[in-house]
Amino acid sequence: MPPIPPTPIKLAILDDYQNIAAPHFESLKPTFSITVFRDTLLPYNHPSTPPEVKQELVDRLKPYTIISSMRERTPFPRDLLKQLPNLKLLLTTGTRNASIDLVAAKELNIHVTGALGKGRSTTTATTKKRGPDSTTQHAVALILGIARGLSSDDTEVKTGGWQTSLATGLPGKNFSTLGLGRLGGNVAKIMYQSFGMRILAWSSSLTQDAADEKAKALGLPVEDEDGKVFKVVSKEELFKEADVLSVHYVLSDRSRGIVGKEDLALLKPSALFVNTSRGPLVDEDALLDVLEKGAIRGAAIDVFEIEPLPKDSRWRSEGWGREGRSQVLLSPHMGYVDRETMAAWFEEQVEIVERWHRGEGLLNVMA
Repeated sequence: MPPIPPTPIKLAILDDYQNIAAPHFESLKPTFSITVFRDTLLPYNHPSTPPEVKQELVDRLKPYTIISSMRERTPFPRDLLKQLPNLKLLLTTGTRNASIDLVAAKELNIHVTGALGKGRSTTTATTKKRGPDSTTQHAVALILGIARGLSSDDTEVKTGGWQTSLATGLPGKNFSTLGLGRLGGNVAKIMYQSFGMRILAWSSSLTQDAADEKAKALGLPVEDEDGKVFKVVSKEELFKEADVLSVHYVLSDRSRGIVGKEDLALLKPSALFVNTSRGPLVDEDALLDVLEKGAIRGAAIDVFEIEPLPKDSRWRSEGWGREGRSQVLLSPHMGYVDRETMAAWFEEQVEIVERWHRGEGLLNVMA
């Protein structure tokens, strides 16, 4: 009698919106039984999530020993992790994920690993990249898109119209960056070098000395004819003087809601507001109120409080830019979603699964 083959280990790939993950995980078969989910259920820990949806999420995830997650698309708070007794390895992408309770994962003996985007067998892994990363590219694209009115002009032309508004010039204007880390610095450098904007910066711990060092590290002068290239200001001045206010802040318990109603009220009527960081950094209802009143010129938003946006979200409107409302340019959290990055992350996750199965040391351990 032939030996009975071992039961495949169950692996779930979550939130594969573009349906691109499966080929990368094909090499794990038949040792692993792989299920792909393309939709995202409401977050387990969000106040608006009804009990039946929470239970649906638990029932969906409970059978799996390994889960491949993509950034913060599906959060894993303590209460959810406690209901997944089979889970032994939780894969995520990037090097931080504030939506996973790492302390709880460690207590429950669930390994959590990230991915650096250095996929072992993808073309991008062996090709030296030059130029800005995907999120920086997307942030600059949104800034230009809302400043030049590309979305509204596109709609006008396609529906029989022509010139109906004026673009906003950027040279000589103030670019206010909320945060001057890697992404904030990269975007600020481009807006300074390529568009001649003056850079104002603030974060809760940023000093002028640190900003000067950031400028030097990015190959910029510390000072020019206008003074400091990266000028550190108060939070109030950052908002008051902004022609473009761009959010580049790490989400944490301390930074949640760091852009509030009072901050938004400081923006001048001609200002543009851009967020490619994280939705919960901003009081979303307050921002929507500002835009619906037309209190600022416009906003370009890539990240939201709940993702994907509910069908009845106030954001999902064709009335932006009409009847006194501000112009609004939206994208569905696409800052990091380019083909090469996603492929490299999936390849790296596959390598981590193989290492876990062989009992070898894991890559990019977070918990």
